[in-house]
Amino acid sequence: MSDTTIPSATGPGEQAFQAEEVRTSSLYNEDLAPVPAERRTWGTYNYAALWIAMSVNIPTYLLASSMIAGGMSWKQAIFTVFLGNGLVLIPMLLNAHAGAEYGIPFPIFARSAFGVLGANVPAMLRALVACGWFGIQTWIGGEAIFTMIAALAPAA
Repeated sequence: MSDTTIPSATGPGEQAFQAEEVRTSSLYNEDLAPVPAERRTWGTYNYAALWIAMSVNIPTYLLASSMIAGGMSWKQAIFTVFLGNGLVLIPMLLNAHAGAEYGIPFPIFARSAFGVLGANVPAMLRALVACGWFGIQTWIGGEAIFTMIAALAPAA
């Protein structure tokens, strides 16, 4: 292990503790350690591509088509979807800034606001959203498979 010292929070001249002490803490985990700056290789293009990939998907098409079926023009539906994705982008950027700038993962970022035990609340909320999104994707995928089977082998 390295003999690197981590400065204490009390200021210069105070006692610094060894990085080894941090690594032996029960709160430390290699997966939660900050990513060094030299390993952070994403740029604006990568983040923009990720956002577009998360915005352009089957549920988005389904949403836009249902708006058109509900009476909106195609221009209104596309504008509404873009507006929604733009509004969602703002909190996503605010939430992701600490990770992109300082290399810390979300659980560590959540600890700074909620404490060690309280950080479980946003983690569980993220898990619930992920389960809901998985359910939506599964439902749409199941409908697509059902439709394909019905088209390939219609009932007699």
